[in-house]
This record gives sequence, structure tokens and C-alpha cells, in this order.
Amino acid sequence: MGDRDRGFSPLSDVKKIRYADLRKGLLANYTEKGNKSLRTMANGEETICGLPQLDEFFGFDKNNNHGPSVVQITTDKARQFVAERQKQGAGNAVINRSLACLRRMLKIAHEDGKLPIMPVIRLLKEPSARKGFVELGKFEELLGLLPTHLRPYITFLYFCGGRRGEAELIEWTQVDLERRLIRLEGDQTKNEDARYVPLPSRLVTMLDEIKPKQGRVFDTTNLRKEWIKACAACGLGTKIEFEDKPYDPHYEGLTLHDFRRSAARNLRLAGVPETVIMKIGGWKTRSVFDRYAIVNTDDVTAAMRQWETASLKKLALENGETSVILEGS
Repeated sequence: MGDRDRGFSPLSDVKKIRYADLRKGLLANYTEKGNKSLRTMANGEETICGLPQLDEFFGFDKNNNHGPSVVQITTDKARQFVAERQKQGAGNAVINRSLACLRRMLKIAHEDGKLPIMPVIRLLKEPSARKGFVELGKFEELLGLLPTHLRPYITFLYFCGGRRGEAELIEWTQVDLERRLIRLEGDQTKNEDARYVPLPSRLVTMLDEIKPKQGRVFDTTNLRKEWIKACAACGLGTKIEFEDKPYDPHYEGLTLHDFRRSAARNLRLAGVPETVIMKIGGWKTRSVFDRYAIVNTDDVTAAMRQWETASLKKLALENGETSVILEGS
């Protein structure tokens, strides 16, 4: 009676709510808010990162199986999901994406008055932020192992530091090959700020050869499969195949997002002002950018050598030793 007075559905109605209903509410909420993490698959179905794994666990099939009743989706059930995913070799960060989906769909049902009590869904402890980046020589090796149709997309991510979601939305109408620029619109970027992205010469050449120039610029067909194969071949990743799922191998190693760190580091080492790098990559705050501007031991050593050279030049100039200055330069 108390639940009824607070606007919650009676228990008999709650039992009728199934996983499919929770899932539908989650997708509708993402659509209402315009979340850019909502993606459309090749078959036209909408999905979110972490959702397909929940669908499989709960046996969801839009035509045959709507999944269990919401009263069966408990804290213990979430723990069972975690144990199963860990057994499959998934990392905590990947599992958390699914747990976040589950927690959000339950919260939406609770806020809508359909679910009187929301079970506790606890996220796992994630590892510290990744610090991966790729040197140019290794990138060239990786690029040579990828199919031709993927190379423009991979080149854009490595040199320009763009986000995957942004790159995949770029249309040919946004590309200016003469000025060597791509304009990202506000509704395509994570922070909703439009910006221009400069293009390296090699990418301009690649894009110039693509015909016809209609629709989306970058072709990402079979991206995951080809990426895993290429990274494993050049030692940047490891592929682990399961006997029961040979079509869906587990992968550990370099990610496409690591190219975002690589771009930040490469531009900084080239002497590009950090404020300009932030504009190119779309980093809005300095604190976030600092997580991407990776500095390794070679960078630190080079910085000391640079300072030593500059100090010797300054000392020589003060003493009038122009020959030392010429040798140092």
C-alpha cells in the first residue's frame, strides 16, 4: 500500500516487467538525451557499449526471448554475470561497461515508478588510466599489415588524435582537401564544440584516391577482426581464442584510443603549443589533456640534453665564444 501511495506499480505488475522492457527504456533514454555513445549496427539495431554482453547473459532475443523477469535481476545475479565474464577473460573495465548499463536501466525503471526497489549493482575496481602510445616506426609496421580500406581511418586517428566516434561520423561534405582540413560539427563531438582538424599530407593523398566521395569518409568494415590480427602479427597485442567461441576472441594490447595519446605526445614533441594540440584533439580541460600528453624516459632525457645545449650556448654567448655557439648549433 505504501508503494502504491508513492506511485509505484504493485508487485504483480512488477513481475511482468522483463529484461527486454528495461533494455527498451535504456535505449529510449539514450535517444532522448542524444547520447553519442548510442550506436547503430550494420543490421540497423541500436546498441550501447556493454549491452550485447548483457543480452547474451540474460538470453535476450527480440523475437523469441525477452529475458527474465525484473524480480530475478538481483545483486547476486549481477555477481554471477561478473564471474562469467571474468571466466571468459574480460577485464574489469570492460565488465564495468555492462554493469553500468544494467544499473542505469534499473534506475530508469525505478525513476519511472515501475520498480519500487532497485537492487545494488556494484562496479569493479578498474586499473589506472592507460599510458600506451606507439612510436612512428611501429605504427608504419602496423599500418602495412592492415587492409587498404582501413588505412585512411587508422592514419587519421594516429596523426590527428580524433575520437573513434567522431571519425566514423565524418561525411565527405566536411572535408576540404585543398585546405587540408576536416570540420567536425558540434553534434559530432563529445563536448559539443565544433572544430577544425588539420590533415597530414599522406592522409590527404589517401583521401584524394577514394572514389566516389559520397557519404561517410572512413570505411571501418571488419575493423575489430583486422585490428586484432594486425596487432598480434606485429607484437602490439595478443589474441586468445576460446574453443566455444572461436568467432569472438579475447584481445589484450594496443587499442585505437591509444592513438589519441600518441597524437598528443607526437605533436608536443614536435613543438606544437599545447593549447593548439588541445584544439586539434578536442580536449576541453587541461586536467584531461594531461592524462594524454604522455612523457616517457626518453622524453625526459632529451629534455635535459636540450637544456644543457641551451645553457652552453648562453654561457658561450656571455663569454663571447661564437665558435662554441656555432658548434653547438
